[in-house]
Amino acid sequence: MSAYNKTDVHISTFTLIGIPGLEAAHIWISIPFCLFYFLDLLGNCSLVFIIKTDPSLHEPMYLFLCMLALADLVVCTTAVPKLLSLFWFHDGEIRLEACLTQVFLIHSCSTMESGFLLAMAFDRYVAICNPLRHSAILTHPVVGGMGLAVVLRGTALLSPHPFLLRWLPYCRTNIIPHTYCEFMALIKLACAETRIRRAYSLIVAFLTGGVDFILILCSYVLILHTVFHLPSKDARLKTLGTCVSHVCVILVFYTPAFFSFLTHRFGHRVAPHVHIFVANIYLLVPPMVNPIIYGARTKRIRDRFLKFFSFSKALK
Repeated sequence: MSAYNKTDVHISTFTLIGIPGLEAAHIWISIPFCLFYFLDLLGNCSLVFIIKTDPSLHEPMYLFLCMLALADLVVCTTAVPKLLSLFWFHDGEIRLEACLTQVFLIHSCSTMESGFLLAMAFDRYVAICNPLRHSAILTHPVVGGMGLAVVLRGTALLSPHPFLLRWLPYCRTNIIPHTYCEFMALIKLACAETRIRRAYSLIVAFLTGGVDFILILCSYVLILHTVFHLPSKDARLKTLGTCVSHVCVILVFYTPAFFSFLTHRFGHRVAPHVHIFVANIYLLVPPMVNPIIYGARTKRIRDRFLKFFSFSKALK
């Protein structure tokens, strides 16, 4: 297949080609990807069910975790079924409307994930730096309002993306060298001036993921300042232990996210298959790891998870 297929400016379908340079390995790559997706669904659905049905888990941290799990489910389910269809059946064709829907859902829900991680960092900050007022500050209405604000922010800032892409002339090619539709992957196919669109995307990325990450760092600076002023070593270790799960989730989420963002815009020397492989890891691994991290480190979630599956086996 040639690198560029000349097409009309009004394109109704695009063709995804998967991971450039690794087409022969698609069937083998699909095996771990399919396993990761299955674990994404199992872990996050179980997490949502456990938190929803256990009143003792209706605390701010677990409610934010439930919101994060729902956003994770939307992100991976938007991209992975089509990805597996491409790898298994060479079904790379995707209609423009479906492609733009992918762009919106993946980018907006990724922004929501970042917002929920920030909300969880705020919960840790209040719980450690102002513990006596934690329950008074983070009431259920406040938690619900913060969750709604995160959703509205992601929807409002990312809803222009499909419209910015919809009316571009794609006269260079209709082939997308990726496994799913992504804003920068599409903008590179256009044969019109795109500086304003690129600038808007960059500003949105900074106002969401960038600002969120800076605020998370600030919250942990304040947390560490408070922890190191605690009177005993045991108290310091115990307090830091309540943050370990959240820190692990932050690292798993932001590391591939920043790599993918920076290589798309500035990493012209990074091999395309490396960038696209990491972009897929970003979609698949954080949703899989989040329930494992919190399930392994949170006794109440772990006990409910084991009890749930023990009950399921007993019914058989």
